[in-house]
Amino acid sequence: MAKYRNNLPQLEGGLFLTDGGQETTFIFQDGLELPYFASFDLLREKSGRDRLRTYYDQYVGIALDGDMGFVLESPTWRANADWGEKLGYSKEALAAVNREAVELLAEVRADHESAHTPMVISGCIGPRGDGYDPGNVMTADEAEAYHAEQIKTFQRSEADMVSAMTLTNIPEATGITRAAQAANIPVVISFTVETNGCLPTGESLKDAIEAVDAATDNGPAYYMINCAHPSHYENILNTSDSWLTRLRGMRSNASKCSHAELDEAEELDDGNPEEFGVEHRDLRRAHGHMNVFGGCCGTDHRHVEQICAELKSVA
Repeated sequence: MAKYRNNLPQLEGGLFLTDGGQETTFIFQDGLELPYFASFDLLREKSGRDRLRTYYDQYVGIALDGDMGFVLESPTWRANADWGEKLGYSKEALAAVNREAVELLAEVRADHESAHTPMVISGCIGPRGDGYDPGNVMTADEAEAYHAEQIKTFQRSEADMVSAMTLTNIPEATGITRAAQAANIPVVISFTVETNGCLPTGESLKDAIEAVDAATDNGPAYYMINCAHPSHYENILNTSDSWLTRLRGMRSNASKCSHAELDEAEELDDGNPEEFGVEHRDLRRAHGHMNVFGGCCGTDHRHVEQICAELKSVA
């Protein structure tokens, strides 16, 4: 049974961490093969499952040391129908691996959760297409139908919520939100932005958040930004507009490179973890309602450790 589905603790304002760049850590640091950037495929073998467990345990330890909450994101960003088919998963096998991913996180929570470190289990959803390129944009109705199966699988599991990461366009975000509403499970929408702070489809983050809220009666529990460096979006946050209060979290890239540059990169750019921590401290100082922080491409436990240390100074 889901523990926090009806009362997500991060909505109460305490500081929460989440993990870093899972896929880039496994590929560039561990030397693992991740076809199509699909971490969920590691659940095929015991060795892969053990590596995932070690990965989560390490990040949970940072939150425990910092007396902060933690959002456990499942390794299922690629576990939807199109990517699953490319990897040879049947519909039934894909549903099973989404369930297994949540079961793994439930084990982590059972072993580590404390009164000072509530641990929220999130079923992670990725875009139908590429996380950098919107490609053929679905309608909201098409997106709702497409993502509904994965969301229903999470609804029937111990997942407290679903998080849609690296979304590039408004209709897909709207459809995912509607599918989550139909399944009666909280949803977090995380957009990616380009170096100018706009979505890959060109809309401003303000327009995207306001459009999804208008189409879904403020459906998302909150919004996030991920897969962009803080320097790409910090300027667009200098506003007192009401849409900003809907933005609660960041999962930033280590690199200041654009999506196009990262797509062509053959080596990992892990940036500067100390600087990364300071940048997130400054975000928290400027926007005290923002309380969920982690990393995306190029980041690892060092970056999240620095975020934790810097956030403690402004808690």
